[in-house]
This record gives sequence, structure tokens and C-alpha cells, in this order.
Amino acid sequence: METPPTETDAASSQSPSNLASSIVIPILTGISTVHLLNDIMQAVVPATFPIFQRTLHLSYTELGLIAFANSMTASVMQPIIGWYTDRKPQPYWLPIGMACTMAGMGLLSIATSLSGIILAVMLVGLGSAVFHPEASRIVLLSSGARQGLAQSIFQVGGNMGTSFAPLMTILIFVPMGQFGAVWFVGMAAVALVMLYWIAGWYKAHISSFRKRSVAARIRRTGKQLQIIRFAAVLVFFLAFLRAWFVAGMSNFYSLFQMQHFGTSLSVAQTHTFVFLFAGAIGTLFGGFFADRFGKKNALAFSTLGCAPFAVFLPFTSAAHNGILSYILVAGSGFAILTGFTVALIYMFDLLPGRTGMVSGLMFGLAFGLAAIGSIALGRIADWLGIYPMMILCCFLPVLGVVTYFLPDDVRIRTWNIPADE
Repeated sequence: METPPTETDAASSQSPSNLASSIVIPILTGISTVHLLNDIMQAVVPATFPIFQRTLHLSYTELGLIAFANSMTASVMQPIIGWYTDRKPQPYWLPIGMACTMAGMGLLSIATSLSGIILAVMLVGLGSAVFHPEASRIVLLSSGARQGLAQSIFQVGGNMGTSFAPLMTILIFVPMGQFGAVWFVGMAAVALVMLYWIAGWYKAHISSFRKRSVAARIRRTGKQLQIIRFAAVLVFFLAFLRAWFVAGMSNFYSLFQMQHFGTSLSVAQTHTFVFLFAGAIGTLFGGFFADRFGKKNALAFSTLGCAPFAVFLPFTSAAHNGILSYILVAGSGFAILTGFTVALIYMFDLLPGRTGMVSGLMFGLAFGLAAIGSIALGRIADWLGIYPMMILCCFLPVLGVVTYFLPDDVRIRTWNIPADE
């Protein structure tokens, strides 16, 4: 009896629109550009932390609470939206979600209380929650037979956007203060127009997506399901390590450098930018590493390759150690963020046919764990001091040794070739 193909196989058999013959460059470029703009606006939240701390006299815990509100909104909503749109895709939710982000940016520029700031960042988080699951499906549909490459291009857009947070602090929020957030209302409007155009293309290809989703459902044995659940738990644990480490570096590293070593704001923010920018480059290389060395090995590199750089970060001053400090932040950022794209593709292989749910879980998990990490690390900094907190944060990548227990790519591939019924 004919066996159903996997999602990868299905990607090579889309006859209606002939999508598999090549990458649909305009759509992939467009959705990746919107990912860049979306994550730039997400990055506005940590970029305003030094401003809010100075003008509203917020504690580390309150700053963590703002990050928690933003990230947790996206975290809770993304898997729900992904699960629902796997069954009923909603192309025009994309511009509606961006409209929420635009409203959040406007409110953030004028909010004068902690509650107003929290409401603003929750609107921004909601926009991101709507964007990611549907965008992942668009990437899949426009990727042809180059899913890994397309995902890397899409992810690097987001990480590039995140990396601009420290520069925004220096160039926008230092001279303009909180009101500088109003500039991003225009950015959201541009993204909204682009998403309306992309949604039209997406709507025209929904039938192709539905055929692929049904074809990619694979039956697994009881033992295979047990291993898959165990592997998923380990991937989520790796996501925990990555999210908490990145949350500590993006939200608190510049404050740590300023308060513990007396580093200037511009130098400290520049180092955070180097960390995130190197991470964006690492995201682009993640797909290549997965294709060349295998997804399991690439996941191991993401954490264990980061550890030698990360463990020295709390003992290195951005102001006094010169090029060494840049090497450490760049090396740790590059390594740790190679893992996100790889983890996403690895989970697509574990759970074929569940693109929206998997992307919602993975993106949502990243946001949620970053939210919990932000508030927990902020609380630790208030309790023990920012120096012990940063030491704890920078030793997390060492726990990446758990990648040893993941099933390798060949084993997963055999599960995705069902036996004849």
C-alpha cells in the first residue's frame, strides 16, 4: 500500500503552485523582513529599561515584571494560535496582529505608570504571538525543498532585529527618552502593509498547506512515542538554558557592566549589541551546521560551544579588557543562538505535520522562558546582587551536556518512513 510522505517529502510534491521547484524569493524575503521589523519592536522593551529605571526609579524586579508581561503574553498565546491555525489558517490575522503591535508602540511612548507600560508591552507581545505561527507556515510554503535554509533566513531576520536593542538605547532613547518609541509606530505601519500583501499570497496557497499537513501525519509505535516525548523534554530543557542565558545577557548584562565595573552606558550597550548581532549571525549558520554535522550535533554545539566563552563573562570588564571582552560576548552569542533554528527543525522532524503548533510552542516557549528568566534573574539580582546573578546565568550553558541523550537524525528519519499498512 502507498505510504504517506513526511512533511519534507510533501514539500517536494506541491503540484498546484509548483512551490517545491524553488524558493519563492519575494515572499521569503518579505516575511523575513517583517520578522526583522517585528523583533526590532520587541527589542524596544529591553532597550527602554535604562530609561525607565532612571525616570520611574524601577527596581530590577519591576523591570523583570515588564519583560515578563511582554514575553508571557506571546508565550501563552502562540501555541494556542498555532494549534488553531493548523486546522483553520487565518491569513489576515497577520496584519491584525501587527496593528496590536502598532498600538502598543504608541502607548509605550506616552505611558507614565508601571501599569501603562505593562499594558503597552502586552499589546506588543500579542502582535508577536499572532505573527510567528502563521509566519512559520508561510516560510514552509515558500521554502521549496530548502526548508533548513529558508528557516535560517527567517530566523536571522528576527535575531538581527533583537540585536538592535542596545543601539536603540544609545541612538534613540538616550537623546529622546521614552517618547522615542513613537518612531516605531511608523515601522509597524510599514510591516502591516507588507503583511497585508503577504496574506493575499498565503490565502491563495492555503489548499497546498492543508494537503501537506494531512500527508505529513505519521503513525508512531508506543516505544517511539516514549522516546519522542523524552526528546521533546530535552529540547525544551535546552530552550530553557538558551532563553535564560539570553535573557540575562540582553536585559541585565549592560546594567551589570555599568554597576559592577563602572562601564559607561555606550560601551556596555555596544557589548550587548555585539552579543546579539553575533547571535544573529549564528542563527544563519545554525541551518548550515545542522545540514553538515547533523541536528543533534548542532544542538550540542549551541550550548557546549557557548560555555567556554560564557563562564568568563562575569569576570571580564567591557571597559578594561578591550578586545578580549568583545571576543567573549561575540563567541557566546554566536554559539548559543545557532541552536534556535536547529531546535525548531529538529522538532519539525519529531512532530511532522504540526508546523503551527510546533512553531507556536518553540517561539512561545522561548518567550515564556525568557519572561520567567527575566523576572527570576531580576529577583536574584535584587536579593543577592547583580554579580552573583550574572555568574549563575553564565554557567547555565554547561548543562548542555544533556544533548548526549537525544536521538540522532538517522533514527528520527527512519521513524518518518511508515511501514506499509
